[in-house]
Order: sequence, then C-alpha cells, then structure tokens
Amino acid sequence: MSKAKIVLVSFVWLIILTIGVLLYRLWYVPTSAQKAEQAEQQIVEATSGNSKYKTRLKLGLDAFSGYAILRSNEMNQQLESQGIKVELVDDGANYQQRLSGLASGELQMAAFPIDALLKASETLGSLPATIVAIIDESRGADALVAYQQKYPTVDALNSPNTRFVLVGDSPSETLVRVLMDDIQLDSVNSNSFVKVANEKELLARYRAATAQGNEVFVTWEPIVSELLANDQLHVLVDSQSPSGYIVDALVVSRDFLIKNESAVRGVLECYFRARYAFNDPQKLTELILNDAAEGATKLTQAQAEKLTGTIQWKNTQENLAHFGLTSENVVFIERMIDRIKRVLLATKGLTTDPTQGDSTKLFYEHVLSELQASGFHPGISPETVRGDAELATLNSQQWEKLKPVGTLSVPPLVFARGTAVLTEQSQQQLDDLVEKLQSWPQYYLMVRGNAGSRGDAEANRALAKQRADAALQYLMSKGVVERRMRAIDGEITGNMSVTFILGQPAY
Repeated sequence: MSKAKIVLVSFVWLIILTIGVLLYRLWYVPTSAQKAEQAEQQIVEATSGNSKYKTRLKLGLDAFSGYAILRSNEMNQQLESQGIKVELVDDGANYQQRLSGLASGELQMAAFPIDALLKASETLGSLPATIVAIIDESRGADALVAYQQKYPTVDALNSPNTRFVLVGDSPSETLVRVLMDDIQLDSVNSNSFVKVANEKELLARYRAATAQGNEVFVTWEPIVSELLANDQLHVLVDSQSPSGYIVDALVVSRDFLIKNESAVRGVLECYFRARYAFNDPQKLTELILNDAAEGATKLTQAQAEKLTGTIQWKNTQENLAHFGLTSENVVFIERMIDRIKRVLLATKGLTTDPTQGDSTKLFYEHVLSELQASGFHPGISPETVRGDAELATLNSQQWEKLKPVGTLSVPPLVFARGTAVLTEQSQQQLDDLVEKLQSWPQYYLMVRGNAGSRGDAEANRALAKQRADAALQYLMSKGVVERRMRAIDGEITGNMSVTFILGQPAY
C-alpha cells in the first residue's frame, strides 16, 4: 500500500474515531445520566408523601403594618385548612417590580396601594392585574408635618419655596397631590417635591432642618409620632381627610384569576376570617407589635396603638359595600379609582390614564359576589360598615372660633350682573365642589362672600353676603348638610368673589 493511501486511511479512521468520541460525549453520556436521574426521581416520587396543598401561589407585598394580617399565624392557619400554600414575597415596596412579577407569572397575587397600581400600570403599559378586594384605608396614618411657626395652616404652603420631603412614589406623595388639586396651592407643583429613598433619609433631613426652613415632612406612622415628639411641629393635614385616596387593595394576576378563580375565592375567605379574628383592637395592636418585631422594626406600645387607630382594615361587609354589592353609603370602588386618577393626572403624577377612561378595567367584583351568594360569614357576630362620624352642630360662638385649615380650589363663581343669581356655569362649579367636599368629611365649610371696592361699600358687602348665601343654598340642595356650612362676611378685596374655606374646631 502506497504511503498516500496509508495517510488517507489513517485520516478517515481519525474522523470516525472523532465522531465516535463526540457521539459518546454528546449523546450516550447525557442520555445515560438523564436515565439515571429519571430513575432516581421515580424512586423519590415513589417514596414521597402526598401534599395537603391543592393550590400554591406567591403574593407580593412589603413590610407595611397594614399587611400584618396577611402575615399573621391566623391567616396561615386559615389557608392551611383550605389547602392553600401562599408564599409571601417582600420586595421592599418596589411597586414596579411587583407588577412586573404579576405580569410575568412570577407572582399570582399582591397587595397594592391603588395609586401605586395606577402608576406602575402606566409605566408597564398594560393592566396585568385586577383588584378583587380592599385591604385597608389610611385614616390618619399618613400626614404632612411642619413647623407650626412657619406653616400654621395649609394655605401657608402656597409658596414657590415650599419643599415637601417625602419618599418618592409612596402613598404619602399622593396625599400631597390631593392637596395640590383640592386646595388653592397655585405656587406648588411637582418641582416642590424633595424625594428621598426611605424614611431614614427623611428623618435625616428633619434633623438638619430649622424652624424657619421651607421643609414640610410627608410621611406615615410611626414616623409621624416621632416627629411630633418635637412640640414645635404639628400636623397640617392627615389622611383622615381627605378620605378614599390612600387605599390598599388585594390584586390578582388576570391569567391566574381566569384559571383559578375558586382558589382566589378561597384566599379571600381565609383573609376575611383572619381579619374577623382581629376585631378586638387590643389583639390587633399585639399583632402589629409582633409583626414589626419580626420585620426587625421596633415599635412602642403607644406607636402600635396609634397605628391600630389610624389604619382602617376593611371587613367583609365593607368590601361588599365598596364593590356595589350592598346598598351601604360608602364610596363605590369605581368612583374611588376615578378620584385617584383625577388627582394624579391633574398634578402630573400620571401622564396618561392606564385604564383609558374606564376604571372598571381595574377591578373585578365577581369573586366577592360569589362569596356573598354562598352566604359566607367570617364569624358569629355581624360585621358593621363604618362611615365617617357626623359633624356636630356648632353655635355662633363656636363658628367664630373655628380654625381655618385651607381654602378650597374653586374657579370664580359667575353671577348675573348685580345679583345673587347663580349662572349655569357656577352651578357646574358648585357640583364639582360637592364632589370635593365628600373627600373632606372631617371639616366644616365657611362660605365667604368678598366685596368689590367700587361704589357703595355697604351695598357691596350686602351683595357679597347674598352671593355667599346663594352658594350655600345650592350646596344644600345637592345634599351637603346645613350644619356643616355657614355663610360668613368677607372683606373688601377689590372684586366680588365667593371663597370656600375648610375649618375645624380649635382644640
């Protein structure tokens, strides 16, 4: 055999050997390993027990005390009895991450402030989740705190120098935006915000502040109480009023809801039973203390009690009412979402409406409706639907001592020339005012008629008072109770106008 043939044969055998080695490494070895792994897995499965859980899901949330019931042993016991395993995923209040998790399927449920859900949905460009229940509402847990000497009233905030120090994209930011929309704060805008990363940075800004500085601290309990330990500071306004804006909801991935609605109903049943178990304020305070301790946060007894009194955890009946399934007089969830959107859009908290003008896209009442139809009750004693406390009737002396809080933002009312007859345009503006007043149930309303400077001063004053009376009568015709309002004499301001001032008793 020639030398050339020997080289060719050797080369062919080398190729065959190489192919054989490659086949051995790439096919035979992995296949054998896979078979061995499958055999081991079959042995493990054959010698494993049966899970008692029919459903497993992940729920996104953060360390907020309002979610303490979701983290409670009572909740876990209720879920276990229903065969549901819920893994809680704490994202440190990263709402964008939370919504992305719902969109990708990494999360199936989540707790969400409604304002944050709207903002995150706009950023994501879709609505991957829907609200199935309301968890809680802040009724005083969030507040604007400032040096009383510099900012005695909300109206005093109306300065281009005012700076709101707050955690960015938090519900507390929304509280400021409500003020910007409802109160005459023309000099305030989003540039007035000083956004910090967390409450520790906010406290650092407070410690560096002076009584004559421009900082207003916008935060939540227990930080509010910590700031108020300085008696030079006071609360300008808190989330007791305006109401219906800082609300936490339980949301579900739409994909998971379509495929597992019965499991979602099971989670709601468990939550409402756990909520019922903490009806006793003392027991709820104990839960908040323990929950904070497990999250490495220290709360005093007084701080925990304050949280118990300023967070309103919604029960089953309140949820049915908010979702329009009973006739109780509470804010319907669609209207609640509409209000929040209006404020965020008006103050540039949102650039566009992620629901495209249809707030029904953001909630789903059928799960609650099924609970109602089944005759579900979380406990033996009936639950009550809590409303706002009625304002007491004031005498003349009390009205005179009423402390002004802020002047509502209302376009100038137009009257027929030289009369107190409201035009159609003015009636529409007062209709909008009625809506605003429903968000501020804790305050009285002083309707002040201001007089023009031209002509007879006394005649101008009389006409100004008549116009204030006309506005008051119109508000009464639209359902605003008489004991809440009073027409008061104004001043000679140079133009005939009617202003609307929120007030509260000077305690």
